[in-house]
Amino acid sequence: MKDYDHFIIWLDYFNKNLSRRKGRRIQKEHAIFDPTISELLQAVSDSGLNITSDKSNDHARYPRRSFVRSGYVMIPKINKKKNEIMQMLASKISSRRKMKKN
Repeated sequence: MKDYDHFIIWLDYFNKNLSRRKGRRIQKEHAIFDPTISELLQAVSDSGLNITSDKSNDHARYPRRSFVRSGYVMIPKINKKKNEIMQMLASKISSRRKMKKN
């Protein structure tokens, strides 16, 4: 049954290795190589969106790449579009990776 109260944010949306046809939704300059579910969960908590642990699944398979495990996070709908939320999360993940590198 479809849940109309949440956005599903897949890890494949942020993967720089993927083409748009394979599932990437973020521009390549904002995408990152091989994101992890922990990075996505950290970005969600950094952006102030509170989710519980049952709202994430790290063993799910993105439908366009059903042969690879991906993972997703369910975020409650707010007054922003899904694309705006994804852009915000992408910037949080990339900034955290840059800080981790230094």
